[in-house]
Amino acid sequence: MSFFAPLGALLSHVADALEPAFGASATAVTIVLLTLCVRLCLHPLSRSAARGERAKAALAPRLAELKRKHGKDPERLRHATAELYAETGVSPLAGCLPMLVQLPVFYVMYHLFSTGSGGDLLDHTLFGAPLGGRWTNALADGGPLGSHGLVYLALFAVVAAVATWTFRRARRTAATTPLPATTDDSVPGAEAVALVARISPFLSFATLITVAVVPLAAALYVVTTTLWTAAERAYLHRGGTGPAAGPATAPAAAPAAAEAAPAPRRPRPATG
Repeated sequence: MSFFAPLGALLSHVADALEPAFGASATAVTIVLLTLCVRLCLHPLSRSAARGERAKAALAPRLAELKRKHGKDPERLRHATAELYAETGVSPLAGCLPMLVQLPVFYVMYHLFSTGSGGDLLDHTLFGAPLGGRWTNALADGGPLGSHGLVYLALFAVVAAVATWTFRRARRTAATTPLPATTDDSVPGAEAVALVARISPFLSFATLITVAVVPLAAALYVVTTTLWTAAERAYLHRGGTGPAAGPATAPAAAPAAAEAAPAPRRPRPATG
């Protein structure tokens, strides 16, 4: 496809520049570097998504109060919820839309690395394993512990480590933060968003299957972007266990703490 020709030419030029340092693996290194550059350019959208997640989490106590007051009147609850979102300027889909904008970019990158449409990309190797080959080819050529199979085992190990870390972090987040606002069934589309939130920790494990069935060039892209995503989320949600952590939750927690605190006792007058 002519659309991918400029990207293929860019990859070739960068690989030629890196060849003195990385030899036959220069193209593989170029795939990793290009993936990191693209994710860096998309980082502002990820920051916007993180802000949306924190804003929704900050509204969770107020939404719970509305549901307690109007739970028996679905129409009134729906109206009050819509008013709250309008008042605060928070969208129930905040955090999702910036991620959807990134999907076309991810598709282009994945298509380039999985089909080699930009040129002779898949004709190069990584430690001897062809970038156009798959795990089944590596198994047939030396088995899982052969020179080609070890390349895939290294990728599997990285993905498994990231998936385990992501899953455990998501479990800790679910145990220590209130349910996000999108779980409120009075909000249109909330159930779908909540479903995505529940299954997203398992998606990293599904990446293992992707790495096993796509060409090695695409597997490098998938592993690199998975690593970036994990590191990026840890950075954006640093200082806490999840999106709700941080200053955004302080105003909502303060009234409850003040209400629960006992009133100070007045000192008794001194008696002679």
